[in-house]
Amino acid sequence: MLTNMHIAVIGGDARQLEVIRKLIELDAKVSLIGFDQLDHGFAGANKEQVSEGLFQELDAIILPVAGTNPKGEVDTIFSNEKVILTQGLIEKTPKHAVVYSGISNDYLNQITVNRKLVKILERDDVAIYNSIPTVEGTIMMVIQHTDYTIHGSTVAVLGLGRTGMSVARAFAGLGAKVRVGARRSEHIARISEMGLTPFYMHEIEEVMKDVDICINTIPHLVVTAKVISRMPSHALIVDLASRPGGTDFRYAEKRGIKAILAPGLPGVVAPKTAGKILAGVLTQLLGEEWKAREEKE
Repeated sequence: MLTNMHIAVIGGDARQLEVIRKLIELDAKVSLIGFDQLDHGFAGANKEQVSEGLFQELDAIILPVAGTNPKGEVDTIFSNEKVILTQGLIEKTPKHAVVYSGISNDYLNQITVNRKLVKILERDDVAIYNSIPTVEGTIMMVIQHTDYTIHGSTVAVLGLGRTGMSVARAFAGLGAKVRVGARRSEHIARISEMGLTPFYMHEIEEVMKDVDICINTIPHLVVTAKVISRMPSHALIVDLASRPGGTDFRYAEKRGIKAILAPGLPGVVAPKTAGKILAGVLTQLLGEEWKAREEKE
């Protein structure tokens, strides 16, 4: 239980609704910032405005998966008001307060320098759970944006991280001829063990010559203009990496190759499931923090 723990949920999308429900269920004191247009009433949660007085009472802050932008603005679909998180506000919180975000950036790292910042999406369990709706969303996008079946198509998956592995396995299961690009020799071995076709990333230009679908999970520019110039004109690129992705979208458009940047698919295709994943992990971490603090006192 999180009884007497004061938590602010700031901004976010439909995923945060599952987080709010779970916090209320566990008896936390919940303040909602950036939810003034939310029709759904949560008994046990209060809609609030940003104020120093509120931040002085907080034990934890929960931000959206994207955290803030480089100017400190927090996205929310439930408010037209601009919500900005500043270092001054963070430092009004008690020293034990913890900030939870999906990912971070230089701005968020800087303003939380004197507080604990937990990046949820860096956890293996969250990434693995999230790979399930990511795979389903990727399949949906490929079906929507091609006029040929996945079965029999040649698919290149770039990266064998937690998402890349799930995507490669799923497309192979649908009958695609799957090639997976990696840099490390142990990943090449794992790809072979999975019954897929491995290639080193330095071979990407040659590999792309007959690819129908390219799915990138690497958050660096790997699908360059030179790579795209070798791809067939009917090819589709789905980039799952965090913004700005790993594809030269300008050149893809110039060449007439459809390229889609699709980060955050769990929140788009399955917000309820994605929200429950976040809620489960967040409440576990909050409970551990709360228990540790009570033991100290």
